[in-house]
Amino acid sequence: MNNIISSIPSPTVSYFDLGPFRIHFYALFILAGIVLAIWLANRRLNQRGGESGVAIDIALWAVPFGIVGGRIFHVLTHIGDYFYQGADLTAVFRVWEGGLAIYGAIAFGLFGAWIGARIAGVRFWSFVDAVAPGVLLAQALGRWGNYFNQELFGTPTTLPWGLEIDPTNPAYPLGLPGGVLFHPTFLYESIWSLIGVVILLNLDKRFELRWGKMFALYIAYYSIGRIWTESLRIDPSEVFLGLRTNIWSALAGIVAAIVIWRVQSRRHPGLETSIYVAGKEPKSSSESAIKVDSEA
Repeated sequence: MNNIISSIPSPTVSYFDLGPFRIHFYALFILAGIVLAIWLANRRLNQRGGESGVAIDIALWAVPFGIVGGRIFHVLTHIGDYFYQGADLTAVFRVWEGGLAIYGAIAFGLFGAWIGARIAGVRFWSFVDAVAPGVLLAQALGRWGNYFNQELFGTPTTLPWGLEIDPTNPAYPLGLPGGVLFHPTFLYESIWSLIGVVILLNLDKRFELRWGKMFALYIAYYSIGRIWTESLRIDPSEVFLGLRTNIWSALAGIVAAIVIWRVQSRRHPGLETSIYVAGKEPKSSSESAIKVDSEA
């Protein structure tokens, strides 16, 4: 048994060719995560009176903004990987090869969601509360793309679940001999996120977290775990005052979560009665309400 559970082998491939197209596993995991997040958000909104497909309408705005934001934030925090003498600047746009920063994706994705929610007539906070557990689920799945890319691993370890990394991989630390095992931070974060999905859904079921409170809990929970996993990572990153950029982002996320919770609790002490902005309810809902009133 000790020989079997002695390390986690890394995949030998990160893509496959389908005719003239090269399909990267990283992109597949990201896309699968997006689909699951939208599906869960749509289901949660339907349970609260939303029309079928309302989450998709908003996601058509949120997802592209999120991808662009995630890429911009990643590039800005890894300048040395993209801008140097003789660099291939087209690498900046090759998202499918890896490199999406969560906090950039969240920030830009929120802006896209705000636009989409306004067009759909849905309350912005209703949507982000509904999608929050799904986003965490998507992050849990997306981290497996890092596994296939053999990237974003942690410091060397002798633990039985240490991750094997090919010594020829560009991310392999210089000066270390082959055969060294590393903390599988992708797995830590994936497990942390999956546990968080269960926690968030159960808390929402019990307390009906609305008006941004579910989103605030999501940000706080993820950020706490991110501080831990980020402190283990050894991939190059900009460092300010002794801390990696993403640790600062996680700390800012915790502060933002506290602010959102307190502000929204003061502004909206009551229950959410509808996910729709007043006057923007679907015709079918409005007609049903009128019919009930007339019969009464």
